[in-house]
Amino acid sequence: MRRNIFLSLAILCIITYSCKPKTQNMEQKEKEFHAINLSDLDTTVNPADNFYQFATGGWQKNNPLPDEESRFGAFDLLAKETNQKVNDLITGLSEKENPVNSIEWKIETFYSMGMDTIKINKDKMAPVQELLDDIKNIKTKEDVLNEIVKLHKLGIPTCFALFGAADREDSNMEIAYLYQGGLGLPNRDYYTSDDARSVEIRTEYLKHVTKMFVIAGLEEDKEKLAAKKIFDFEYKLANKSMTNLELRDPFATTNRMTIKELNNLSPDFNFQTYFNLVGLPVVGTINVSQPDFFKEFSKVYKSTDIEIWKLYFQWNVINYSAQFLHSEICDADWEFYGKFLTGALVQQPRWRKVVNKTNSCLGEAVGQIFVKEYFPPEAKQRMIDLVENLRFAFGERIKKLDWMSEETKVKALEKLAAINVKIGYPDKWRDYENLNIIDDYYLSNILRANEFEFIDMISKIGRPVDKTEWFMNPQTVNAYYSASMNEICFPAGILQPPFFYLEADDAVNYGAIGVVIGHEMTHGFDDKGRNYDKEGNLNDWWTEEDAKRFDEKSKILVERFDNILVLPDLFADGKLSLGENIADYGGLKISFDALMIAIADKKPEKIDGFTAEQRFYLSYAKIWGQNIRETEIRRRTKEDVHSLGEWRVNGQLPGISEFHEAFGIKEGDKMYLPTEKWASIW
Repeated sequence: MRRNIFLSLAILCIITYSCKPKTQNMEQKEKEFHAINLSDLDTTVNPADNFYQFATGGWQKNNPLPDEESRFGAFDLLAKETNQKVNDLITGLSEKENPVNSIEWKIETFYSMGMDTIKINKDKMAPVQELLDDIKNIKTKEDVLNEIVKLHKLGIPTCFALFGAADREDSNMEIAYLYQGGLGLPNRDYYTSDDARSVEIRTEYLKHVTKMFVIAGLEEDKEKLAAKKIFDFEYKLANKSMTNLELRDPFATTNRMTIKELNNLSPDFNFQTYFNLVGLPVVGTINVSQPDFFKEFSKVYKSTDIEIWKLYFQWNVINYSAQFLHSEICDADWEFYGKFLTGALVQQPRWRKVVNKTNSCLGEAVGQIFVKEYFPPEAKQRMIDLVENLRFAFGERIKKLDWMSEETKVKALEKLAAINVKIGYPDKWRDYENLNIIDDYYLSNILRANEFEFIDMISKIGRPVDKTEWFMNPQTVNAYYSASMNEICFPAGILQPPFFYLEADDAVNYGAIGVVIGHEMTHGFDDKGRNYDKEGNLNDWWTEEDAKRFDEKSKILVERFDNILVLPDLFADGKLSLGENIADYGGLKISFDALMIAIADKKPEKIDGFTAEQRFYLSYAKIWGQNIRETEIRRRTKEDVHSLGEWRVNGQLPGISEFHEAFGIKEGDKMYLPTEKWASIW
């Protein structure tokens, strides 16, 4: 949406979770032992007809959708528990004598100011008044350029985005990336699509902008006209923006240019001056991710009237800041972006939102406290073993592929062996000494944190890539594969139930965390990640015939998911979700192989009536169990590259031979899929 962070990462999902505290009692420990909880099942359903319902129906019934959630699943439940754990850690800091400007003091002060709603409501618009007053004084196009620089430094989205990342053609060096942006709605399709929901969203967006201008007290007599002007401005940017599907093509978004070439593309906006002002006078190579967008932006910059620029910048400031300001404008912000777009009925409790923002602005500082308290060192070693088991199993699958040539297999195995693995937390913690936290306004501390991040990002451009840097905080329940780094990362937060149990049988761990590991590894070989070589460079290392066969097999997944009806009038998007679907498929196949190797000599007995093979798939399904609102189904189907939880189970397992065998799936069963419709990629 409007607060996107631009990272070239293949992310499993976005959520946070903490481990169980050391002080948990024996009853809790005994409960954890039941990794497959029979009450989570719906045994009235035949697993051969609807495995998702069979494996998660009990959980869905026992965990109804809370009013503050648009989606609530096993992950989301754990996220709430994590927020509570992190909240306890942070509030516990206030009970100690923390030296002023120590990292503990900064965390506690940042959090406390976010929780002080009495002061925030009393301050009204004071935290942004200076920014808004400065915008009113804009008189020239040079002032417009300066304002874009100012907002970018403060982390307030406007016009486009600038970030630093590894050069896709020279992955050892960090270069500047220019990326499309500047929209108040989630993406271009909301401006250009003619479906009923998009039309409704545009209508409500205009009302929302008008309402926010009124609440902000701006001296604008024609608020409705202002909203229309802002929308028309954003439409010009949206109309030349890439679609979500187009953004998945790394070749289309890799356009390396010199500053001279950029100026030829965008002659009316002086990018050299822009780079000078943001602190990057020597630019070097620039990746202009969407050339058509920046060509259009140059025209918009030149042709747009100063008064419209002022309205647009005012909206940028209000739109970003509202959630951190007084209750009237904060509530109005949520009414549109929360309730209307996602379907949630009430806001999350204040403390959860402030915890999330503290994690965002002081992530590794909070993470350092978190792992000290909750992360067991034995989990790291167990995880290392699991990763290497999965790597071995993946390698064996590659060797046996009947559709890939020996030439490509050699390079695929080299890339697999070269994948770097990060587990738990960084070896080198981030230094927050230069981040100023001041007892003035909650929003001001957020903006200072944003500027701290921006300066840090700019300082890396033109330098060798720091291979030790992490792109997730340790307390995050998530994992990622970075194509340009050729690495997989598993933060401490994900190494806990329901992903990972120290005491559970192998089948449960391989079905959950094992599939996650395989999922992230497979991202290096999905339709997007396969275009990067073992060094992380964008490089077509496949033979032409192998690439053709891969694409043919991938189309089977596209067609399968394109035909999934997620609502009576809405189909899934098989092309948009292809990379994640390939990764789910690969993760399931690779992890199951690894499990079979792990238990080859053990012949484990049934547990609660289920074989190891059956527990593997039950464990996998468990992490995707959820209740979700129709509004959120529509939004995610349009925006999210991941398939919905139900279809990560029922859309994948029918194409898995081992699943058919484990549950005796036969022709005529609803979970049955004939072999010619199996993807059989990895």
